[in-house]
Amino acid sequence: MELAYIPSPSRGVIHLGPIPLRGYAFCIIIGVFVAVWLGNKRWIARGGRAGTVADIAVWAVPFGLIGGRLYHVITDYELYFSEGRDWVDSFKIWEGGLGIWGAIALGAVGAWIGCRRRGIPLPAYADAIAPGIAFAQAIGRWGNWFNQELYGRETDLPWALKITSSTDGRVPGTYHPTFLYESLWCIGVALLVIWADRRFKLGHGRAFALYVAAYCVGRFWIEYLRVDDAHHILGLRLNNWTALIVFLLAVAYIVISAKKRPGREEVVEPGVPDGEAEDAEKAEGVEKAEGVEKAEAESEETADEADSTEVKDEAESAKKS
Repeated sequence: MELAYIPSPSRGVIHLGPIPLRGYAFCIIIGVFVAVWLGNKRWIARGGRAGTVADIAVWAVPFGLIGGRLYHVITDYELYFSEGRDWVDSFKIWEGGLGIWGAIALGAVGAWIGCRRRGIPLPAYADAIAPGIAFAQAIGRWGNWFNQELYGRETDLPWALKITSSTDGRVPGTYHPTFLYESLWCIGVALLVIWADRRFKLGHGRAFALYVAAYCVGRFWIEYLRVDDAHHILGLRLNNWTALIVFLLAVAYIVISAKKRPGREEVVEPGVPDGEAEDAEKAEGVEKAEGVEKAEAESEETADEADSTEVKDEAESAKKS
C-alpha cells in the first residue's frame, strides 16, 4: 500500500497561447542565472571586475549546451537514428537530454575563448564559478522531474517518485527519485567547495577540480540506481566508467597542481589591483550611509529652524501684548 510518495507533474509544458513554457527549459535557465550570479560574487571577491563572469558566460553557456546535447546524442544514438526513429528529434533539446560530461567539456572550451579574449587565466575563472555550476546542476535536475525521466529502481520508500507516464517504454509505478538524490548531492558539493576554498585558499583550478571529483563520487552511486537504457561496459553503465575516469583525473590534477603551483593567484584580471572591487563596494556602502546621515542632518536642521521661528513669533507676540 502506497502511504506516501513524490508525485510527478501531470505535464511538463504549459501553453501560453501559441508559446510553450517547458519546465525543463526553465530549470536550465534558472540554473544558469544562479551560476552566473554566484560566480560574479566570487570573482569580485577574488579581485576581478563585476560583469566579467557574465561576459565569459556568453561564450561558455552556448558551448556547454551544444556539448551536453552532443554527448547525449552520441551515447544514446539509438534513440534518434535507429529504425522507426526521427533524427530530427536529436535537435529537440527542450524535450530533455543533456550530458553533463559534454556540457562541462565543451563549456570549458567556450570559457577558454572568453577568458583568452580578456587575458584572464581559465583556472581562476573555473575556481570562481565551480560552486555556481554545482547549484545550477541541482536546479537543472528538476527538469527531469517535469519530464518524468531518469528515475531509479522500483521502491516503496516514503520518498519514492510516482511515475504516471507510459510513453517511451515507461512503466507507471514508484521508483527511486534519482533526480532528487543528484540535486541534493550537488548542493552538498557546492557547499563543500565554498568551505574548502575559504579554508585552504584553493587556486589554479583546484576548487574546480574538487567540484568535479566530488560530483563524480555522487554520480557513480546515483547512476548505479538508474534503470533507463544505457550502454554497459564490463557490467557497468557507460556513465559509471566516465565518472570513475574523470574522478581519477580530477584528483591527480589537485595533487600535481598543489605541488607545482601552491597557493592562489594574486591577480585574476589584468588592470584590476587586488581589492579594488571590494573597495568599490565598500565605498558605495559608505556613500549610501553618508547620504542617509546627510538626509537625517538636514531633517534635524529643518526641525531646529522651525522651532527657532516659533520661538521668535512667540517673543514678538509677547512684546506687542
